[in-house]
Amino acid sequence: MTSTRRDGDTWDLASSVGATATMAAAVRAIATRADRALIDDPFAEPLVRAVGVEFLTRLATGDMPPGELVEQVAIDVAKLRTKFYDEFLLDATTAGITQVVILASGLDSRAYRLPWPTGTVVYEVDQPQVIEFKTCALAELGAAPTADRRVAAADLREDWPAALRAAGFDPARPTAWSAEGLLGFLPPEAQDRLLDTITELSAPGSRVATESRPNPRPGEDNTTKESLHRMSDRWRAHGFDPDVVRLRYFGERNEAAPYLIDRGWALNAIKVRDLFAANDLAPVRDDMRMSDMLYVSGTLTKTTK
Repeated sequence: MTSTRRDGDTWDLASSVGATATMAAAVRAIATRADRALIDDPFAEPLVRAVGVEFLTRLATGDMPPGELVEQVAIDVAKLRTKFYDEFLLDATTAGITQVVILASGLDSRAYRLPWPTGTVVYEVDQPQVIEFKTCALAELGAAPTADRRVAAADLREDWPAALRAAGFDPARPTAWSAEGLLGFLPPEAQDRLLDTITELSAPGSRVATESRPNPRPGEDNTTKESLHRMSDRWRAHGFDPDVVRLRYFGERNEAAPYLIDRGWALNAIKVRDLFAANDLAPVRDDMRMSDMLYVSGTLTKTTK
C-alpha cells in the first residue's frame, strides 16, 4: 500500500514512490517486447521479477497482457522516453564527456546495457536500499557494467552532492546529467534546489536532460487526478495499489526549461506530440496534457557560480 508523501519519507522498490520505478520498468519490459527498434532494455523484465510484486511481474513477463491495465500511450511514451535519454547520454559521451550522473536511478540499467565509450564513469544516485537492491539483483543475473559504474547512495532531498563527491565525482569536469521522470515527484522548492545544485556542480560544457511540464490550466490537475485514479482502480482490482495521485506533487511550479535557461543552460526542446509524430506513433491523447510536455536537453554555456 502507498502512503501520502511527507518530509523525510523513505521507500524501497515495492513501496511509495519507489514502486513507480518498478512500474516504469514493467512498462519498459512491455515496450521492449513490442518494439525493439525503439527500445531494448533486456534487464527490465528480470529486475521487475526480482522486486517480486506479482501484478507487475505478470505484466513484465507477458503472462498478463497489458490490455486496459497499461494503455498504449504509456507503452509508447516508455519507448520514446527511453530512446530520448539513451541518445542524449551516448551523444554526450561520444562528444567527449566522460562523467555521467543518473539522478533517481531506480531500476535504470543504462550503466549495464549502453555501449559507453572507453573511460566513461557512470554515477547512479538513489536511496541506499534502492541502490543496494539493484546492484545485488544484477550481480545475481550475471550482468556486468559496460562503464565504470559508481553509486552514490543518498536521498535527493538531503546532501547527495557529498555522496557523489565521495564516489569520485569531479565538479571541475564536464558532466552529463539525467533527471528522467523525476521532477513531478519532488515538491516545487525541492525541484528548484535540485536544478540549482546541478548547475552549481556543472563545469562549462556540461549537459543536462529532463522533462519540463507546463503549469496546469484551471481544472487540469483535477482531470489528471481522475485519470490516475482510474488507472489505480484497475490495478487495485489485481491486488496492487499504487495510488500514484498521493505520490505526485500537483499545482504550479517553476517550469524546468525556462528555469534552466535563466541559469545559463542553452536548451533544445521537443514536445511529446512531436516525438510521437517523428516516430510514426499514433497521436497522444490530451486528458493529462501529456502531449504538451517538453523533453529538454542542452549545454551549460555560462555559470552563475
